[in-house]
Amino acid sequence: MDDMAKIILLVEDNPDDEALTLRALKKNNILNEVVVARDGAEALDYLFCRGAHVGRDPQTQPAVTLLDLKLPKVDGLEVLKEIRANPSTALLPVVILTSSKEEPDRINGYRLGANSYIRKPVDFGQFMEAVRSLGLYWLVLNEAPPSQRGER
Repeated sequence: MDDMAKIILLVEDNPDDEALTLRALKKNNILNEVVVARDGAEALDYLFCRGAHVGRDPQTQPAVTLLDLKLPKVDGLEVLKEIRANPSTALLPVVILTSSKEEPDRINGYRLGANSYIRKPVDFGQFMEAVRSLGLYWLVLNEAPPSQRGER
């Protein structure tokens, strides 16, 4: 799969944080398709091809999911738990991207199988750098598990 075909799933309920993340991706020339889910239930529907996403090809999973924790309907930790519990999504890279400073969130995020935990910087310059590094790592450098790339 080439880099441009790699989809980013952004799970974010705050419109300002969504706009900021999309702007930071664009400014860093990360032009991958970004699918935005605005609550945990919508993220799970996308990943498991249910609801509004029932016709979506289940073989096309995101290269990385950027997951906020404080979400309506289904919170981020529950989304992560469901991703890890399902064999079709268990190995998907999930980066928690949150403003939460609560240590239990970080502990539980890693305990439930997050690949990374990034606290959203308040300063836009720092946030730009965090998104640039995140894109470089997860979309260019990281080698996805073979089953996720359609290779054996």
